Amino acid sequence: MGDFKIGLALGGGVARGWAHIGVLRTLEAAGIVPDIVVGTSIGSVVGGCYVANELDELEDFARSLTRRKVLGYLDFNFAGSGLITGQRLNDRLDIKLRDLSIEKLARRFVAVATEIGTGHEVWLSRGKLVDAMRASYALPGIFRPVEINGRWLFDGALVNPIPVSVARALGARYVIAVNINADLSGRGSMAPIMSEHFDEAKMPAEPAQQPSAQMTGDASSMLTRNGRALKKMLQRQFFGPSDSGPGISTVMTEAFNIVQDRIARSRMAGDPPDAVIAPRVGDLSLFDFHRADEMITRGENATKRVLDEIQREIELMRRFTPRKQPAM
Repeated sequence: MGDFKIGLALGGGVARGWAHIGVLRTLEAAGIVPDIVVGTSIGSVVGGCYVANELDELEDFARSLTRRKVLGYLDFNFAGSGLITGQRLNDRLDIKLRDLSIEKLARRFVAVATEIGTGHEVWLSRGKLVDAMRASYALPGIFRPVEINGRWLFDGALVNPIPVSVARALGARYVIAVNINADLSGRGSMAPIMSEHFDEAKMPAEPAQQPSAQMTGDASSMLTRNGRALKKMLQRQFFGPSDSGPGISTVMTEAFNIVQDRIARSRMAGDPPDAVIAPRVGDLSLFDFHRADEMITRGENATKRVLDEIQREIELMRRFTPRKQPAM
């Protein structure tokens, strides 16, 4: 067979990343098992769980989510560097992955992150798997950045949305890229999730007040006294009623996706993959985590559309890959 390695590059895309699960299931059922898995953002979460043999657990978790459960994982942060601390989600990941180190995984895995300040692309290939995932999916302004080895890191999609180049550098001869933003058309609003949990009709009639300096300086004590009221105010201030224009989360994620799309096109033009799987999930919101069933099915369907071609190309490349010479 020679020294032939298959690489899989899983791109970012927030909730749409559940489609990666369907891609992996279909590839594996066809006998295509990647030797190298690299991921950015949600791609690092799915890819990391796959390499750690915890994809079943992740899929069960994804399929069990409802809008109310998703809201329960949003632990709001009033005084930090991200709207959501991400601790509840991290605790969930810790249940199965707490003691796993990347370098001890059975297959090569890398999570891509971005260093704050320098903008450097950081390849996380050692250390705690959970920490690497958290750094890779730390969406700027939404999730709090993660400190690893003295460097503050956030979402890798800012520098390498679909990390084909990483898979190549690690020795992959055939690289399959999964682009879940190929048909972007949905809006990244969290309003549909919020509207089920918060009853606008029961909220106070007076307009919400802007957060004061005192709130910023003493958020924890105010949250203790007025937690319910603050959450309602936060919903109005940051996400807004559905008929009053986009909230902050929509503006931030739409802007982020425009940047991510342009960077992805440029990077893939300079270092194209051998195959691209592009699930059609653009009509789904970036925060539709509760629609995993649909996204996984679309990932499966997208893979089936190109599966025959991928299998043929892999077989040809394997046939003509020189055998690795034994060491003298």
